[in-house]
Amino acid sequence: MRTYVGHQQAVSAEEFVELALGTPVELWLGTEGETDEERAARLDAARDILADPEYRNLPDDVARIAAEVIEAHAPELFNVVPLTRPTGRRRSSRKGAAA
Repeated sequence: MRTYVGHQQAVSAEEFVELALGTPVELWLGTEGETDEERAARLDAARDILADPEYRNLPDDVARIAAEVIEAHAPELFNVVPLTRPTGRRRSSRKGAAA
């Protein structure tokens, strides 16, 4: 199955997100081993993008995409096992106890 965003084919999940958002994911998440200067430049570029009226809906778009991915792929993305509350001993009531 082929996935397209606009007229471009996305061949990986990373490429799909980049095409859907219009920015590379690394701009927002950074890269392993980036220097302080690289991080400052990346964050400066991200602030410029968020200030651009064309990208005013970007935070909402990111939240929507993340929610859709989680909803569609939660079982395989997250090995979620429901937790049960431990059943502990109940404390005995102190009412009526001799003082």
